Amino acid sequence: MKKTLVIYWSGTGNTEAMAGAVLEGMKAAGADAALLTPDQVTPASLSGVSSVAMGCPAMGSEVLEEMEFQPMFDSIKNQMGGKAVGLFGSFGWGDGEWMRSWEKDCDDAGINRVCDSITCCEAPDDDVLAACQAMGRKLAE
Repeated sequence: MKKTLVIYWSGTGNTEAMAGAVLEGMKAAGADAALLTPDQVTPASLSGVSSVAMGCPAMGSEVLEEMEFQPMFDSIKNQMGGKAVGLFGSFGWGDGEWMRSWEKDCDDAGINRVCDSITCCEAPDDDVLAACQAMGRKLAE
């Protein structure tokens, strides 16, 4: 059974709803899946994990959340080699620049993004939640 993780930070619940849908997809595909927030992530929590979905909303001037998520991501990104990764998150303004910056950061670190990133403006609708479930299934394959 594949071991997978969903790591997310959410301020309003929008990204949390997306994380829950990704987790549902992973479990539906038969994965041993867990949901973690940045404060629960340790190097040991990545041990034996084959796939990771990471979710964070756009904050401030279109950046990752800076107090918890960004430091956690910076601390684990060099351990992500060999893992299949998917990114998701919501935003309330701008054009998604934070996701493009995050994708570049992942690419520069050699992180293997295996699916298109999922973004939504404000609360995720049924189509976005279905896309999140599909991401979870793909990461559990």
